[in-house]
Amino acid sequence: MKKLVLAIAFIGMGSFAMAQQTNTTQQDRQARAVEMKQKMQQKQQERLDQMQKDLNLNQSQVAQIKALQDKRKAEMKAEFEKNKGDRQAKMQEMQAKRAQMDADMKNILNPEQYDKWQADRKAKAEKMKMAKKDRRMMKKPMNTGTADVN
Repeated sequence: MKKLVLAIAFIGMGSFAMAQQTNTTQQDRQARAVEMKQKMQQKQQERLDQMQKDLNLNQSQVAQIKALQDKRKAEMKAEFEKNKGDRQAKMQEMQAKRAQMDADMKNILNPEQYDKWQADRKAKAEKMKMAKKDRRMMKKPMNTGTADVN
């Protein structure tokens, strides 16, 4: 039972994390965050209702499960905030290493080679970005307009 509840909590958190997109304004991001929060709450309630139906839970059990889910969500958020500094430090370290590599390459290559190397690097980064965007689009369920008859 506990594993089921934890799995549901993880799925809810994961669906929120995947929904973010790049190149949007701060206002768009805030609006999307509010919308996603509402969808998550709705999906959590739907999963809870389905559990109640499938497992024949009474109201007390439903309330306890909801409290457990809320507690787990708060713990996960606290853990995320606790590790925020570590993530920022790692990002700064990676940026410093990238800057050092860039400086080293500038010393090794002539100006024409260096410019070509940077252009290639930018092209590869853009290609990876597009591939990531394509994978994200493939994961989204497509609505074909037909009802599922089961």
